[in-house]
Amino acid sequence: MGTGHTHGRGTATGKHRRRLVLVLVITLSIVGVQVVGGLLSGSLALLADAGHMLTDATGVAVALIAAALAARPATKARTYGLQRAEILAALANALLLGALGVWVVVEAVRRWNDPPDVATGLMLVVAVTGGLANLTSLLILRGAQKESLNVRGAYLEVLGDLIGSVAVVLAGIVIATTGYLRADVIASVAIGLFILPRAWSLLREVVDVLLEATPKDIDLDQVRQHIRGVAGVVDVHDLHVWTITSGVPALSAHVVVDDECIDRGLSGTVLDALAECLGAHFDTDHCTFQLEPIGHGVHEANQHA
Repeated sequence: MGTGHTHGRGTATGKHRRRLVLVLVITLSIVGVQVVGGLLSGSLALLADAGHMLTDATGVAVALIAAALAARPATKARTYGLQRAEILAALANALLLGALGVWVVVEAVRRWNDPPDVATGLMLVVAVTGGLANLTSLLILRGAQKESLNVRGAYLEVLGDLIGSVAVVLAGIVIATTGYLRADVIASVAIGLFILPRAWSLLREVVDVLLEATPKDIDLDQVRQHIRGVAGVVDVHDLHVWTITSGVPALSAHVVVDDECIDRGLSGTVLDALAECLGAHFDTDHCTFQLEPIGHGVHEANQHA
């Protein structure tokens, strides 16, 4: 009977591009310091932290590229443009993060029976420097990580790096004071085990978006209740809410309206009211509604609730 559209703003990652660029510069600067320090000191934990930070840098770089692609206009072939590129970037980030966690744990197990000597002085200086850099990056991303999966992925990785730096510092102190070389191996395992569940958490969020699951912050029953509360609306079915990319939810629904709405030509008024209601209560700006007269549903096959 009629279709209404409202279109939202740019992607969440694009809003925080400058933060990501700053974190990328900080991260790349520290990676080089940690790699050199890890090789010279013989610390696996330091190399693990460097590898994690390199993964961070790669993830942030991919996120920035994806944000630029997502900002490109839609085409006939890609009606949503390349906004999903951000989600694919987050997927790559999660897989890289998981692979790194597995490598660190495997390498630590291999070194358990023959831990190498570690130059603790250099190890501690590099670890403290990396920790301060991670803390700075964490503060930069803290305010934005709730709005974008890509920014959240970077935030989680930097958080893991911060914990990793703390673990390296503790291992260095233990080795320096007791001579227990396996402390470096234990710190490496701790870093790996810290990385893996966070990689899994990010991967689950990405899969939810790719499977077009209902966003966690939207209650479908409440959405249905609000739609039914609009004047002229009798019922709603085929209601779907999904996420195109972080910060860009979308909604579609078949809305049954009463005879008065049809007879008096009030479809436009109902569409405006629906868009205004859902935009205000659920921050869902991209909405598509199909208005139907009473009884039209019998002509539709495989209706969804």
